[in-house]
Amino acid sequence: MFRNLVTALITRERIRTTLAKAKELRSKAEKTITLGKKGTLHARRLAFRTVQDKGALQKLFGPIAERFASRNGGYTRIIKIGNRKGDAAPMAFIELVEAEADKVKEKPGKAKAKKATPAKAADKKPAKKKEPAAKAETAKPPAK
Repeated sequence: MFRNLVTALITRERIRTTLAKAKELRSKAEKTITLGKKGTLHARRLAFRTVQDKGALQKLFGPIAERFASRNGGYTRIIKIGNRKGDAAPMAFIELVEAEADKVKEKPGKAKAKKATPAKAADKKPAKKKEPAAKAETAKPPAK
């Protein structure tokens, strides 16, 4: 069961499971990611014991190993999400930490594009504002 969970975590980078399974999965996933960072043939064979999907193994030794190259541990995060409706089992998300950081890096770039659009609108000539108070004073003669 944990081999399937580790494989799913590597391929999807975020899975929903019970809190107890997530806590146990954390140690197995982090050991597997550490093997991926080593990159040796022996590490690949040891990782293949746990991750028995070749596509997930390539992802582990490719992009995930590069992403966590400068990190010494703590590759996963557990987020509690409440109880399951049927049996009230505590549920949690377990995810790879850097997956969220990549998404956060993309958002400021999009925000800059949004800021550029109002600036273009500011470059246009502003519409003339009517001043009703000034016209009213000039139209009426002063009362004595």
